[in-house]
Amino acid sequence: MSNVRNKDSKMEIKLRKELWRAGYRYRKNVSGYFGKPDILFKKYKTVVFVDSCFWHGCEKHFKLPTSKVKFWRNKIERNIERDKGVTRYYKRNGWKIIRVWEHELKNNSQKVVERTIKLISS
Repeated sequence: MSNVRNKDSKMEIKLRKELWRAGYRYRKNVSGYFGKPDILFKKYKTVVFVDSCFWHGCEKHFKLPTSKVKFWRNKIERNIERDKGVTRYYKRNGWKIIRVWEHELKNNSQKVVERTIKLISS
């Protein structure tokens, strides 16, 4: 567990590099904003969260560990509920929120970058 990164994961860095290369400037892991977004575009009132399939309970890839089942079920359910609350908060306050799944970046990072840029600038 000590090797699990809560910021600057390979997936986040990959997305940030592509956005920077495309000319989009951002702040990363901003603690002063609700939910501590992975990427924040204040100019565009947009936040981006890169969600890990395990920690955020991806419907396609999440597999509940076989030990400490109750603990892990509660942990992941709390994470999912917190994600929903963060999404509601930003939508209610007029911000765009983009959630990117880890598997999306692994499978087709260019498509994710294009979709993110489209959503930021729309």
